[in-house]
Amino acid sequence: EFRDIIDQCKGLIPDLSMSINISVKQILEKSFKRDFLETLEKYEIAPENITIEITESLFIDELDYILPLLSEIQATGISISLDDFGTGYSSLSMLRTLPIDELKIDRSFINGILDSKQDSQMAHSIISMGHTMNIKVLSEGIEEKDQFDLLNTYGCDLYQGYYFSRPLMAFDLISFIKDNIPS
Repeated sequence: EFRDIIDQCKGLIPDLSMSINISVKQILEKSFKRDFLETLEKYEIAPENITIEITESLFIDELDYILPLLSEIQATGISISLDDFGTGYSSLSMLRTLPIDELKIDRSFINGILDSKQDSQMAHSIISMGHTMNIKVLSEGIEEKDQFDLLNTYGCDLYQGYYFSRPLMAFDLISFIKDNIPS
């Protein structure tokens, strides 16, 4: 069934990409990289169409193991996203050394972006910093058009949230694409 859904999605959007949340427990499994790549191969998914999302907490205790592993994963064409950015413990110097392609601004900053000058400036700063480092920036938790419009003026690259869609079951994705994406 999953294979059918992927094939239908690819037929509607040939360059469809997918982000997958990876837990600390998963990535610390010694066979993670091999198993993950085998799964992509099994379903004929190009690594270039996959982004794995990891959280800042992943780097606190296991930095020496994680950095080389993420570099190896990234070398296969898979993108790395730092999820919930701004809520953890990353220093700017650590951010410089991480092999990441995308920063996800945590929804806690987005929730107040229209009412709080501080939240608005923080989001704008994260977007500017990401672009300075040649990293795409995704804002999560977009629930209103005004949030989207403001972030768009800041140059945000990608958006996620209920403004676009509630979470969908895989089989509902086909209908959503047909109804919302011009062919």
